Amino acid sequence: MKNIFQENTARLLAEAFRAAYPGQIEALIQTLPSNAADLESFIYSRLEVPKDRKLGDFAFPAFSAAASLKEKPVEIAQKVVAQLTPDRFTATGPYINATLAVPDMARMVLPMIHGQGAAFGSQTIGQDRKIVIDYSSPNIAKPFGVGHLRSTAIGHSLYRIFAKLGYCSIGINHLGDWGTQFGKMIVAYRKWGNDAELAKEPIKYLYDLYVRFHQQEELDSSLSDDARLWFKKLEDGDPEAVRLWKLFRDYSQAEFQRIYDILGIKFDYYTGESFYNDRIEVVMERLRRAGLVTESQGAQVVDLEPYGMPACLLKKADGATLYATRELAGIFYRYETFDFYRALYVVGSAQQEHFKQVFKVIELLGEPFADRLVHVEFGWIRFKDQAMSTRKGNIIFLEDVITTAEEKAAQIIRDKNPDLPNLDQTARMVALGAILFADLGVKKHKDVNFSWEEVLNFEGETGPYLQYTHARLSALMRRFGKPIDETVDFNLFTSPEEKELLLHLYRFGQTVETASDRYEPNYIAEYLLELAVVFNRFYQRKDAHGKLIKIISERKNETEARMLLVEAVRTVLNEGLRLLGIPAPEEM
Repeated sequence: MKNIFQENTARLLAEAFRAAYPGQIEALIQTLPSNAADLESFIYSRLEVPKDRKLGDFAFPAFSAAASLKEKPVEIAQKVVAQLTPDRFTATGPYINATLAVPDMARMVLPMIHGQGAAFGSQTIGQDRKIVIDYSSPNIAKPFGVGHLRSTAIGHSLYRIFAKLGYCSIGINHLGDWGTQFGKMIVAYRKWGNDAELAKEPIKYLYDLYVRFHQQEELDSSLSDDARLWFKKLEDGDPEAVRLWKLFRDYSQAEFQRIYDILGIKFDYYTGESFYNDRIEVVMERLRRAGLVTESQGAQVVDLEPYGMPACLLKKADGATLYATRELAGIFYRYETFDFYRALYVVGSAQQEHFKQVFKVIELLGEPFADRLVHVEFGWIRFKDQAMSTRKGNIIFLEDVITTAEEKAAQIIRDKNPDLPNLDQTARMVALGAILFADLGVKKHKDVNFSWEEVLNFEGETGPYLQYTHARLSALMRRFGKPIDETVDFNLFTSPEEKELLLHLYRFGQTVETASDRYEPNYIAEYLLELAVVFNRFYQRKDAHGKLIKIISERKNETEARMLLVEAVRTVLNEGLRLLGIPAPEEM
């Protein structure tokens, strides 16, 4: 995405070069690199940001044209600057420095945001391209803990980011609804379970049974054999095993959906592991025909030792299928169904080797889409520096976190704004803002050490800080009480704070593109924090006498101009929060 400020600067410099060297400009054009379509493009590609920002906003190194013009870079800089407005262009040694005029910046940016609204920053680079995103993917019969939040939040944000760039985003929840853990659950339920107790709090009850199984398994190793036997029965279609599995699955899906509704998260497909069971033999046959399947201690594997990886296990000696086999079936199904441009797997770093193995198998098969598979990995969520584990029973339920955050948010709001309408609704929005930003505010490769104090801290660089800034902007617009008009006097924009805001606002589209390129919503989170800081600096600025400069004042022209800027900031902040999946309250 090209920068309009840079484009405008390049255009003015190109005109100045033509005026300064009318007889030599053709020689310069002839020497341009093949990737420069014209003089403006060449200058655009060479523009730099000066280390000393006092010199200007952009700098063009004149020595890049010295060989063609047969003059010293210092002389070139002086000649070109002589053709330009002196208060905006200066020569410093071999550099031509350009300073952006605040009125021109406002004239370029503010009508654009006003006209496009929430569409500002959108692009069409993904037109006719499908991005399949596999995210959240909790395990059936286990609680939705805070550990599931990273995949859910990152994946949902990427879904919206890619959609904003014109891609067709396809969200898939690959539910963990198959595997040996269901043999364990069936054994546990048959030994200690009760239908009436299950119906009261199904997920909590199943979770307690799961923890109990692992505690007893350490004392009685025969439970492991029983679990393997019952999973094999499940794979063979045993009526009792299937009945219990469906019971666990139905209760779990209902519970997950309730959590997703609270978070405001949706999926296009819920195709879990079990969905691919009848496709596994097709994949196995494809692997056999390619000569990739070998036997190891009775199990069927793909040998990956030549590529520095352990063997990819496809089937156990007893014929039971494995996670990797179902993953391969899923990849083929998704490509055949969606013809994806990229398939993203938003899964923790602990599964790094698994995806390397699976992707390598696809590559060895010679599939044309092998290079379109991406593991979007992220760090652990830890609790008091320890990894959380459902087996050990130290999981923190996400709903408990949301409830506690809501209570804290409601109390803060009551203290500061007791007459706020819809207080409970706003408290939930603030709670979700705090929780989601605590996750997305951290680079995805870093571990998150879960801390109640930090997650529920509504001060500083947090989601509630962004939400409060949005509410402040909304309050200004309500107070103004009139439609915003883009036909303002742009010459009224002169201050450094306004310039900083305009520069930052325009960067929004570039930030969205960077976030997609690196599969990293954190770029948007950090951008929004900077935007809020810059706006609040503008909001709190004072005149030469130390008096606060009000945005809404008796000066009609100044008020209208500033409100156009306020509207632009609110539009971008609102859209940025939407891309992160964070609600944007109108009042707080």
